[in-house]
Amino acid sequence: QVQLVESGGGLVQPGESLRLSCAASGRIFRIYAMAWYRQAPGKQRELVALINSGDRKNYADSVQGRFFISRDNGKNAVLLQMNGLKPEDTAVYYCNADIQEPAVANVLNVWGQGTLVTVSS
Repeated sequence: QVQLVESGGGLVQPGESLRLSCAASGRIFRIYAMAWYRQAPGKQRELVALINSGDRKNYADSVQGRFFISRDNGKNAVLLQMNGLKPEDTAVYYCNADIQEPAVANVLNVWGQGTLVTVSS
């Protein structure tokens, strides 16, 4: 069974940096787009950043220039470097990926369990 496991969340002060990691495991043939979403208390889940299989990247306006997404295809991993963190970045961050298993035509959309990021002084 394919799964995503995030790590790197925690408590930081405004202006500090944090790096989130997400690794895919299981029977994997190919990973297409990988992304980070977040959900703040009382709000809907929103897309933070996405990177496709060709390394094209998209960011939410609210994090443009502060957050940077990258992927390590050899490790089936996606990273999110978060700089200049603000209190409004506080949320549970979820990893998401489109993954194809071997000998299967369909692509699975897989979610991680989430990691909490708290930005507070």
